[in-house]
Amino acid sequence: MKIIIIGATGTIGKHITKALQQDHEVIKVGSTSGDLQVDISSSASIENLFKQVGSFDALISTTGNGHFGPLKTMTEKDFRVGLDSKLMGQINLVLIGQHYINPKGSFTLTSGILSDDPVLLGANLSAVNGAINGFVRAAAIELENGIRINTVSPGVVEESPVYFPYFQGHIPVTMDRVTQAYVKSALGALTGQVFQVV
Repeated sequence: MKIIIIGATGTIGKHITKALQQDHEVIKVGSTSGDLQVDISSSASIENLFKQVGSFDALISTTGNGHFGPLKTMTEKDFRVGLDSKLMGQINLVLIGQHYINPKGSFTLTSGILSDDPVLLGANLSAVNGAINGFVRAAAIELENGIRINTVSPGVVEESPVYFPYFQGHIPVTMDRVTQAYVKSALGALTGQVFQVV
């Protein structure tokens, strides 16, 4: 299979890349590194990426920025960080990518536990993650040619200790469990699913 991994050199992406590259052709994509580069907040940049890659069998996205900060001082500009990057960036990967993906291909996006288990300072990401989950469930019933779509919703991962103070009482999830959720989404048979890893 020809698999595009966006965020391939990131905390989660590098593990997914390692798990898949032995048996599949993996195209590593990052904002500044990898085989190809993309700015997911730009639909023109996404279109250019797909023109370079051509047809493909699966796309996994582990990228997207959000705003982390107090609601009291949050502005529309702050909130739009998550909307323009993590939400619309990933949605545009599907809206544009559906015209390049092979029949029976798959999209895997990334949301996160904050959609269901919010923490202080995380209102932007809670909203964005919830919207991603909703988009995936709805897109699954409209995508044609047997194309599947899912999202992985991980808790705070063990390799991100910098976030532990914000996730009081949350038990960090192992990177192996998170990685396998992406593998299951990309290579399995399910669609319209939110794979929670907690």
